[in-house]
Amino acid sequence: MIGFIVAGLVIGALARLIKPGKQRLSILATLLLGLAGSVIGGVIANLLGTGDIFELNVLGFVVAVIAAVALIGVAEGLSARRAAGRP
Repeated sequence: MIGFIVAGLVIGALARLIKPGKQRLSILATLLLGLAGSVIGGVIANLLGTGDIFELNVLGFVVAVIAAVALIGVAEGLSARRAAGRP
């Protein structure tokens, strides 16, 4: 469980480094988006037959980082839309 949290934080941090621009995300949001990305990466790697969902492998890690970058983009879009609606 601790390894899963650390991997999620690393994946979230890498995704924030890859995504251009300044993100207004907290450490908790980075962790949660990294965890979600790691689950997505694990599921895709499992579907491709390269390993288990919670098994660390290269393909799952790469897909997890890509998924986390996409999730950060979605989170930024939602927060910008919410901020634009405020007076």
